[in-house]
Amino acid sequence: MKRVIYPGTFDPITNGHLDIIRRAAAIFDEVIVAVALSKEKRPMFDIATREKMARIATEDIPNVKIKSFDTLLVNFCRQENAKIIIRGLRAVSDFEYELQMGYANQSLDSEIETLYLMPSLQNAFISSSVVRAILRFKGDVSHLVPSAIIPLLESQ
Repeated sequence: MKRVIYPGTFDPITNGHLDIIRRAAAIFDEVIVAVALSKEKRPMFDIATREKMARIATEDIPNVKIKSFDTLLVNFCRQENAKIIIRGLRAVSDFEYELQMGYANQSLDSEIETLYLMPSLQNAFISSSVVRAILRFKGDVSHLVPSAIIPLLESQ
């Protein structure tokens, strides 16, 4: 079985993330959406809420599992018996950082491969930071996130 890890803070999960998850789920047997604790990023939503949003957003994709982690990503991959990490690339500006992270992960575990997927053009501009900025000013994010998670966003 080909199991892959799609890691991130998912603070909150967006339509762009969901686009990548759906693409990965069509290619691989199992996709583990790995929600990182990421205290250093000081997320807007706590880990339990981010996990819940991811579960709600992906409940119609049978080969997706949601798990949280607070360790090195390569250690989480070993724990989950996954050799492939999926990362999304929205723009050229993402590439340099993602390339460095891919090399760093491979330096820690030479069996780990990182695959990069691009979201659809309509989702290419969406980021969690854009969604959080709009949320801070009570703006409408309904076109940027899965509709099923909007009640959780509004409760923030």
